[in-house]
Amino acid sequence: MLTHRFGIEIELTGITRSEAARVAAEHLNGTVQSVGDYYDTKKVTAEDGRAWKVMYDGSIACQKKQGGRKVAADTTYSVEVVSPILTYREDIETLQELVRKLRKTGGFTNSTCAIHIHLDGAAHTVRSIRNFINIFASKNDLFYKALGVTPDRARYCKKMDNYLVDRMNRRKPKTMREIENIWYEGYSGNRSDHYHKSRYHILNLHSFFTRHHTVELRGFNSELHAGKVRSYIVLSLALNHQALTQKFASAKKPQIENEKFAMRTYLNRIGL
Repeated sequence: MLTHRFGIEIELTGITRSEAARVAAEHLNGTVQSVGDYYDTKKVTAEDGRAWKVMYDGSIACQKKQGGRKVAADTTYSVEVVSPILTYREDIETLQELVRKLRKTGGFTNSTCAIHIHLDGAAHTVRSIRNFINIFASKNDLFYKALGVTPDRARYCKKMDNYLVDRMNRRKPKTMREIENIWYEGYSGNRSDHYHKSRYHILNLHSFFTRHHTVELRGFNSELHAGKVRSYIVLSLALNHQALTQKFASAKKPQIENEKFAMRTYLNRIGL
């Protein structure tokens, strides 16, 4: 379960991108280079040669602390830290310590900030992708409540589309191309567009069909609490493992009387 590769995007404010890049470079014994693109990307090349990025994100409501109060700030306080490809056992401590240092420097999050976790798609098959869709379809409401998705972020991580789930299970696609066609059905615009509207779901497969070939989970409110970041990652890896190893996943929503007990039982079932 913990052997699969992943990447993480952590949104925050309270410090500028330049400050965040400096903290990351010091922590990683690396160097900072300004890319000079639209996102004002600061590329941090770590001692091991891997590149981390600190970028602008337009969805973040920028703030800073002034006299002990949080006040509005300019867009230099929009910070998204993007990791390179990571593995849990080798990199989790480095990532957690970076999170702690960003917080100690003055970084914080608000209700507009998110964490996105990208899971390596290399091992996924038609069966496992259908499983992933059905897992989220059946647990939409439970995940939303357990993760406390804020109203500010709900439009960026919508619940699984019932119409999509119905089409997927009725047609029973046999190839990735068929799944891809169903995923994009009903949307206008070019499938290769980075900000394609299909991406704004708690489970995003647009990233799987384009560019990095990753399954993206978008339902996490951002945190600069190292333990909670770790928990998000472990949950994501467990869900990924379930999709990969389970023979079949149903989209049917179970009847739930006690949500906390249902979530605990589910987490136990997937190995947590």
